[in-house]
Amino acid sequence: MPLVVFCGLPYSGKSRRAKELRGALEADGRAVHVVDDASVLGVEDATVYGDSAREKALRAALRASVERRLSRHDVVILDSLNYIKGFRYELYCLARAARTTLCLVYCVQPGSPSPRREAADVAERRVPNLSVSWRARAEEGGKPAAAGACVRRELAPGSMLNGAVRGDVPKLDCREIETSDCPALTTPENQKSAKCVSGAFFSPELVEALTLRFEAPDSRNRWDRPLFTVVGLEEPLPFAEIRSALFENRAPPPHQATQSQPLASSSFLHQLDQVTNQVLTGLMEAQKSAIPGDLLKLPGTTEHLLFTRPLTMAELSRLRRQFISYTKMHPNYENLPQLANMFLQYLSQSLH
Repeated sequence: MPLVVFCGLPYSGKSRRAKELRGALEADGRAVHVVDDASVLGVEDATVYGDSAREKALRAALRASVERRLSRHDVVILDSLNYIKGFRYELYCLARAARTTLCLVYCVQPGSPSPRREAADVAERRVPNLSVSWRARAEEGGKPAAAGACVRRELAPGSMLNGAVRGDVPKLDCREIETSDCPALTTPENQKSAKCVSGAFFSPELVEALTLRFEAPDSRNRWDRPLFTVVGLEEPLPFAEIRSALFENRAPPPHQATQSQPLASSSFLHQLDQVTNQVLTGLMEAQKSAIPGDLLKLPGTTEHLLFTRPLTMAELSRLRRQFISYTKMHPNYENLPQLANMFLQYLSQSLH
């Protein structure tokens, strides 16, 4: 039945939201299938997004898994990054071909700049003329510092900090501070919760790379709507709006790009090929003794073709292939006796 696509950066709460939505839909008595990276790969591996070839294979596997489960009866939830709008368009085409509805849930982490930007902001907020070392240093007397402690040390005059030369440095008697005083060491609660649900670890460099190439969804695009944006883990999911979008809206009608080609019987295709080949053979023979202005009578037809110029077999074969391709897409078994006349009319309109 419907398709729900989750989109967002790592640690934005997608897996938790997908679990909440699955529980709400199953409580309504609906069958729900969840497709995520772990179900396709067999194990959660964040390093896939650092290799373009492996990531491309992952997207193909996710698309195939969704296509196998997509139907008019079950709800399919795709829990992955889905940060490429071209991939989201492919999912839209799958839902359109299956004649089912689709919605997009965009999970956003509140106040989440890239890791390097956050580290730079932390450095700017610190006390001037101080550098920070994350290594455990021994205190005076040989007692080692606590693990994870943040130790400040003085900078000599004229040293560099953040690209600027510092002058006089005040002497500070600060050896050790608590981890809670170091913002860069603390993990936001929503990231802790998201990590507990997903289980995959994304390095800061990989998160920043994904942030740079992330293509945010836009509700103005038909493949990104209806769009539901959820900020943080405290904001509740709009269950009522999602149910309305999935079960009350009409599915997008399929068009020629997503519609399966009608099946034609082998006898119809054989007769189509035989009739068109017979018309071409008769035309090549008739034009040998014809002059411009003659009306040619071809075998199997009741109409005439006005001869204006000599025609080559390559040109006629190209027109024959076009006619066969169009007829296979729109087969009409009631017009079998009129195939020769229809092909002759097509030749007359294409050549004049």
